[in-house]
Amino acid sequence: MSGDGSPDIATDGTGLKVTIVAGLWHTRIADGLLAGARRVLDASGADVTVLRVPGSFELPVVTRAALEAGADAVVALGVIIRGGTPHFEYVSDAATTGLTQASLLTGKPVGFGLLTLDDEQQGIDRAGLPGSKEDKGAEAAEAALATAMLLRELRA
Repeated sequence: MSGDGSPDIATDGTGLKVTIVAGLWHTRIADGLLAGARRVLDASGADVTVLRVPGSFELPVVTRAALEAGADAVVALGVIIRGGTPHFEYVSDAATTGLTQASLLTGKPVGFGLLTLDDEQQGIDRAGLPGSKEDKGAEAAEAALATAMLLRELRA
């Protein structure tokens, strides 16, 4: 599993405004990602807002808008499962590139919780559900918080 060797990130989000932008496709997996991110952010003391978007393709534009509207960080969550057409590659690339651009253009962190999967089971294994091996929603939230705090220190 890719989670082997992951860092232990302690985060204090007190005073941070964090927005979770989460896609609606593949509800069971998406809701698991959202629950994991929400759990980490709530425990950190961050001020949390949740915005739901239709799918992963819409993550970048709403992420950038949230960052420009005052969020200190965004946790972007989505699920893309490979099908029999090139659609998977186009949406995966566009969403990933767009989230990177949103972060770089605003100078604010985006926790990357976009799962690009070959099948549904891979998502279930990573969604933080009972029996899951990983919790990618929680990991994305931890990364966003830690990076936001580091940027705050650097800019102080």
